[in-house]
Amino acid sequence: MNTTTKYAATALAAALGVTVLAGCGDDGSTGSGASKGTGSKTVTLVSHDSFNVSDKVLKAFTKETGYKVEILKSGDAGAALNQEILTKGSPRGDVFFGVDNTLLSRALDNGLFTAYEAKGLDTVAADTQTDGKKRVTPVDTGDICVNYDKKYFTDKNLAPPKTFDDLLKPAYKNLLVTENAAGSSPGLGFLLGTIAAQGEDGYEAYWKKLKANGVKVVDGWEQAYNEEFSGSAGGKKANADRPLVVSYASSPPVEVLYADPQPKEAPTGVATGTCFRQTEYAGLLTGAKNEAGGKALLDFMISKTFQEDMPLNMFVNPVVEDATLPELFTKFGEKIDTPPTVAPEKITANREQWIQSWQSLVLK
Repeated sequence: MNTTTKYAATALAAALGVTVLAGCGDDGSTGSGASKGTGSKTVTLVSHDSFNVSDKVLKAFTKETGYKVEILKSGDAGAALNQEILTKGSPRGDVFFGVDNTLLSRALDNGLFTAYEAKGLDTVAADTQTDGKKRVTPVDTGDICVNYDKKYFTDKNLAPPKTFDDLLKPAYKNLLVTENAAGSSPGLGFLLGTIAAQGEDGYEAYWKKLKANGVKVVDGWEQAYNEEFSGSAGGKKANADRPLVVSYASSPPVEVLYADPQPKEAPTGVATGTCFRQTEYAGLLTGAKNEAGGKALLDFMISKTFQEDMPLNMFVNPVVEDATLPELFTKFGEKIDTPPTVAPEKITANREQWIQSWQSLVLK
């Protein structure tokens, strides 16, 4: 996949100098971390495609623990999780990163993770620690929100939308692109945001109206943001024609960081009334060959070294309460204080039914 499709790097992922060992090939064979046995000095992290970490941080982990990290990227979050479910008990790696609160129960119900209380968990925000059995470790949070192309709305002399209800207005017909809620975590997060805002009795009617107003659905975030959204660097190269996209409140700093020269103002904005809070977790995979290395990696992922590296690599918020955010992130990102949310137990009880209903309404 071209580097322009990587979330954390947008147009210039290679500039970050990410160091990873070779992942598995297209034949589906396991990575080396999953095959070297208990004494292996390689630990394999399975993740979605948007995982990114700086070279210096990986080197710090190796220096501290003696383990090298192999990163095995496996598509969007939903696709990556589904692959682990299919291989449960004989995992392709040692740690899985990227399951979020929208999909967590699916992972837990399938017994993907072995309980482990990571060192330093007491420094992690209490409201992110939703699994009392410690099968997963919170790593980051992010707010899924509609982003808009500022230039488009300025040129059209049109105010950008602010709320879910605004997206139904005729002025925004055929402007929004979102991800498939059945396979993409941002897409599912946006669906849950509409349920939180419209209610369980109102979200179906809302989506009927949104479909009538020309919403476009694509498979995943990278296609939506880098190929369909006119405000992103990738979208400009692709001559994209959708000025509204479901992305993150932290997406605008991406467009600033990788622009040359860097603009004084982000070219994209956030519709702050369209957000849903996402928490991402990592867990020790049941059957991991390098369990000791996996535990060491989980400890490291909630260290300040790793947590303070995330904002400008994955454009997410740390969960460690005393981690410092970089100025670019705070200046150009949007802070969402009270985004709509859905209780985890309600997501667990209703997610599959909500997704099926959404599919029948929007995709057929």
